Amino acid sequence: MEGKMAITAAMVKDLRELTGAGMMACKKALEAVAGDMDKAVEHLREQGLAGAEKKAGRIAAEGVSFTALSEDGKTGVVVEVNAETDFVAKNEKFQSFVREVAAQALKTNASDIDAFLAEKWELDPEKTVSQQLSAEISLIGENMHIRRFQKLHEENGFVQDYIHAGGRIAVLLQVKSSLVNETVREMARNIAMQIAALKPKYTSRKEVDQAYLDSEKEILLAAAKNEKPNAPEKVLLGMVEGRLNKELKEVCLLDQVYVRAEDGKQTVGQYVESVKKAENAEILLEGFVRYETGEGLEKKQENFAEEVAAQMGK
Repeated sequence: MEGKMAITAAMVKDLRELTGAGMMACKKALEAVAGDMDKAVEHLREQGLAGAEKKAGRIAAEGVSFTALSEDGKTGVVVEVNAETDFVAKNEKFQSFVREVAAQALKTNASDIDAFLAEKWELDPEKTVSQQLSAEISLIGENMHIRRFQKLHEENGFVQDYIHAGGRIAVLLQVKSSLVNETVREMARNIAMQIAALKPKYTSRKEVDQAYLDSEKEILLAAAKNEKPNAPEKVLLGMVEGRLNKELKEVCLLDQVYVRAEDGKQTVGQYVESVKKAENAEILLEGFVRYETGEGLEKKQENFAEEVAAQMGK
C-alpha cells in the first residue's frame, strides 16, 4: 500500500496565495486530493460554501470602509465590509472584494442593505451579492459581513471622498459649487480630512434636532442652578447659552475650528467663506457621511497564542 503524498509547506503557501483560504484548510484540502493543486482549489470551493454557514455566527468587527466615485465626480458611495480579524482585513483578496462591492454599490438602485444583498452580483449575474459574499467567506476562511452603504449625489458640484488609515475611516462630502477647480477641490479634501479627524455629527446648526437642543438646555440649566443657586435667571441663561455654543462648536462641522487654521481660530465655515471670496464662487457644504469601521460592533477577544497552539495540535 502506497503511503500518503507528503504535503510541503511550500504547497500550502502556494494554495493559500491562490485561494486566500486559511493555512489548516489548505493543508487538509491538499491531503484530501493527494496534493493535486487544481483539485485542492475545487475542494476548497466545494467545502468552503458549507463552511461559510458555520462561520456566520462569529463576530466580524474588523474590516474596511471604502469609497467609490463616479467618473464625473457627482456621485459617491461609501461601504463598510467587516471581517473577524485585522489580518484578513489587510488581505489583498478581501480588499479586492471590498472594491468590487463599492463599485456595485455606486451603481445600485437598492434603497437598503437587504435589497442590495438580494440583487444580482454584477461580475457573475448567476449569483446574488449575498451568494458572492458566501463564496468569499469560504475562500478567505473568516466570517464577513457587508454591513452598510450610503450614496451622495450633487448635480451642481461634486462629491469628495477621503479614506483614512487604510480604511479605518471613510468620508464622503457633498459640495455644491458654481466653480469646480483645484482650489475648490483642495478645500473639499481638507474638510473631508477634518470630518475624519474630528467626527462632527452635523454639517450646520440648522440640522440639529430641536428636541436635542431643548433637552440639552434643560440639563445645562439644572447644572448651572446647582453651581450658582442664588444667581439671577439672566446669568443662568447666559451660562447655558455659552455652554451650549461650546458643545455645538464640537458637533457642527461649520462651527468647528479648522484644524489647519493658521491663527488657530478660523472655523470651517470661515475657511469656506475665504475660498468663496478668493475664487468668486458660490460654495455650499450640503452634507457628509462618515463611516468608522466597526463602530457599534462588539469585538471578539481572543488569546492569539492559544489559538496558534490549538491549530498546531490538530
